[in-house]
Amino acid sequence: MKNIVKILMLACLVNSSSCTKLDENAYDVIVADDFYKNKNEVISAVLRPYTHANAWISPSGQDGWWRPAELSADQLAWPTKGRHGEDGGKWKRLHYHTWTVDEGGLNNAWVLMYWGVGLCNSPIDILEKSDVSTMGIAEEEKKQYIAELKLLRALHYLKLMDLFGNIPITTKAPSSAEEPLPAPSSTKEVFEFIEKEILENIDAAPKLSKSMLGRVSQAAGYAMLVELYLNAEKWYGQPRWDDCIAAADKLIAGAAGGLNGAMALDPNIQDSYVPTNDMSKETLFSIAYDYQKADFEPGFPSEFYHFLQSEIYGGGRNGNNGIVVIPGVFSQYNEKDLRKKEWFFSGPMVKFADGKIVEGSEEYKGEQLVFVDAIRRAKSGGTSSTMSDGEENSGIRFNKYKLGNSIDGTVDGVKIPVNDQYNNTDWNVYRLSWIYFAKAEALMRKNGGVASQDAVDLINACKKRAFSDPDWTKEQYTTATLTLEELLAERGREFIFEGFRRRDLVRFGKFHSANWWDHKPTAETKIIFPIPQQQITMNPNLKQNPGY
Repeated sequence: MKNIVKILMLACLVNSSSCTKLDENAYDVIVADDFYKNKNEVISAVLRPYTHANAWISPSGQDGWWRPAELSADQLAWPTKGRHGEDGGKWKRLHYHTWTVDEGGLNNAWVLMYWGVGLCNSPIDILEKSDVSTMGIAEEEKKQYIAELKLLRALHYLKLMDLFGNIPITTKAPSSAEEPLPAPSSTKEVFEFIEKEILENIDAAPKLSKSMLGRVSQAAGYAMLVELYLNAEKWYGQPRWDDCIAAADKLIAGAAGGLNGAMALDPNIQDSYVPTNDMSKETLFSIAYDYQKADFEPGFPSEFYHFLQSEIYGGGRNGNNGIVVIPGVFSQYNEKDLRKKEWFFSGPMVKFADGKIVEGSEEYKGEQLVFVDAIRRAKSGGTSSTMSDGEENSGIRFNKYKLGNSIDGTVDGVKIPVNDQYNNTDWNVYRLSWIYFAKAEALMRKNGGVASQDAVDLINACKKRAFSDPDWTKEQYTTATLTLEELLAERGREFIFEGFRRRDLVRFGKFHSANWWDHKPTAETKIIFPIPQQQITMNPNLKQNPGY
């Protein structure tokens, strides 16, 4: 009988009005009777969960892990702008922490991630019980593929635990639809499962190398351990700072390999975010794109770009004029900080092609489009600033990851030819600078919140890239100036847009207790999201999280 993972069958019941294209993936379910007749089919099955991961772990235009991980925190929001962006109030509920058990977006995130679990479970099952001689691969390759898939599955569970806490663990593709639905495990049990899966499989997985671009290697496994141990006090119930430091040291020492030679921080702040970022030395794991060869492109333009963004950067893609930087966040960057210039669009916009002004298309039709560090209806004289008060130019915009340009242009008088790597920019899930920050925090937490020189050196090594040599002398941290509060602020500046902000706020005790912009403190139970009611309806074994 053909085996189809039960969780995929549940996924098909998702509301068809969702903008998440869940129905497309149903045709990609791996079928045991028809697959794995040769090495190409094995590799196809191993790689399938990665194309799916694009949908949930990156800002892809779908309701996956990334949206609740960032839009519920204190740096990014999707406000209503004129006649656009209300979307049934879903973005406001994320921002104000007023979400309900019936949120379609949270249900879609659950489904997408468990769908990914199923796409790992099925090939693991088949590979474990199959004779390699019938598949055209060696026994050693089989072991590596299984280890890689188990590490990738652990990443799914880590992010599911991040959002929902108490979740079911399923590791086998059921042999029939009549098998019992899974019951939830406690967050501590999920933590222990993830840790065990990583520790048992990390040595069998390949080390990071160019051939592992966009795939889970030993480097990704150690990065997952760093994230797991960094947040252990909340997830596991007790701190694991020494384990966090030990896992970080493996990466810093290069023991897990490197994407382009020895693992190292990239020399400048742009190398990790351009169309040639597959040449980065600090990337540990990314969602890799190759638009020219595979027509597989990054999804982030739909989340961040203005309706006319293509005129600004000289590409072929626009967006929904959605996510912006919350007022005041942009001003937290020093004026001499190169990240402030390179990672954001702010002020008057001009055309990449000829330097002429970009005109607005809504409230500012016929006038120059100017992105401002405010969310208010200035055109009509409005002074209120809330999630309901935006207009098309409201908010500083994303320019951290760059697609390149598909037309010739002129920037500051310099001719820019077409970028032959246009639209190939990989999305980083883990990079080495994040490991530096995690180790520094663990060192400080062990030391009663006080920075040692080792912790300072780690943060300065990353931050130095954001300042010119003349400015750096005044901007570098010392053991006196690098407090935990300042570390959180610098984490925000360095990792903005990358998906970590909500978890950082939870770890620092601020997610439920702090004010930002028009957001007020909420209940501590909001540090995890509710189990989607639709899932409880389909699986009565699930139990709702406290407070919902």
